[in-house]
Amino acid sequence: MKNVLRFLAVAALLVFAVTAADDVATAVHGTVTKIDSSTKTMVVKTKDGTEHTIHYTDKTAVWGADKTAAGAKDTVKGVAEGSEVVVRYSEKGGEKSAIEVDKVGKDGLHYVDGTVEKVGADGKTVVVKASDGTEHTFDVAGKDTAKGVDKTGKVTVYYTEKGGKKVAHFFEKL
Repeated sequence: MKNVLRFLAVAALLVFAVTAADDVATAVHGTVTKIDSSTKTMVVKTKDGTEHTIHYTDKTAVWGADKTAAGAKDTVKGVAEGSEVVVRYSEKGGEKSAIEVDKVGKDGLHYVDGTVEKVGADGKTVVVKASDGTEHTFDVAGKDTAKGVDKTGKVTVYYTEKGGKKVAHFFEKL
């Protein structure tokens, strides 16, 4: 009986590990080319022409969108076709599910490409040198935001400006 219980416990852990490994969070930056409110999906086309079909729910957070368009047909809480966005999503079983949609632009996210020059000892600040030679210092929004950012690594930093400070929301390795 003890061996059966041990076997079941190990099997459950293996199933959990496989499921957890399949649920990976990532981001895609592109233009919304289609929104289908009946299937709750959006298609985001990246610079390289790749199209990503991503599911969204009522719980999907949306930032920087036009709130007056939020009730319009074929919008996702104010994000419409033609909007430049960054979508953070998880993927499980080949299906992408939006966690957060950030509109890029004046009222949304900004971004800069560059090389990481310095990561603060506490991980709460990151300095990035852009290709034009300017250095940008970012406060880090969350404890895992700068996770995996290496000094001298090339990145795109997605950030907002609050109170005169640049706040990094996430980093994409280039």
